[in-house]
Amino acid sequence: MAILNRVPSVTFKTRVRDASVPGPNPFRWQDLSSDEIFAGKRVVLFSLPGAFTPTCSSNHLPRYEELYAEFQAQGIDTIVCLSVNDAFVMFQWGKQVGANNVMLLPDGNGEFTRKMGMLVDKSNLGFGLRSWRYSMLVNDGVIEKVFAEPEFGDNCPIDPFEVSDADTMLAYLKGTSPAGVSEARRSFEG
Repeated sequence: MAILNRVPSVTFKTRVRDASVPGPNPFRWQDLSSDEIFAGKRVVLFSLPGAFTPTCSSNHLPRYEELYAEFQAQGIDTIVCLSVNDAFVMFQWGKQVGANNVMLLPDGNGEFTRKMGMLVDKSNLGFGLRSWRYSMLVNDGVIEKVFAEPEFGDNCPIDPFEVSDADTMLAYLKGTSPAGVSEARRSFEG
């Protein structure tokens, strides 16, 4: 079993606003590489099962958004929310929840998630292949810390949300640990 020390090298298919594009939909496709996201930066990435899902929309993303300035004060350059959803879904979800600071990153094909060893089958919920819920601290592409939710596995009947939250990551960055939080660390297969 290989343990990942670095984030996987993938190309994300994103949409960006471009005023030169005519019509009511002024966006164009833009490839974004892992290096462009992580190289030379301290990044907190959290991944979740899906845009518009209850816990992801009511707590997971909004709390990272709410604590953005505190993460910056701890030397974090970027906070990334990754989901196995397409760019259109991620854009509309970001608009609905008011994500202005957190970068919403579509992993439409699940390639990054698969290479992280975090792709799970959620067919029991009609979701197909999705990301397991986790967060990680990445420094210049090097994975420093991972908080992966317990009960990892396909068709998990629950959706644990105990350690990948914004408060746990912020406490880690500050060198403190919230009471009652059990830290989970997974090994990843490359």
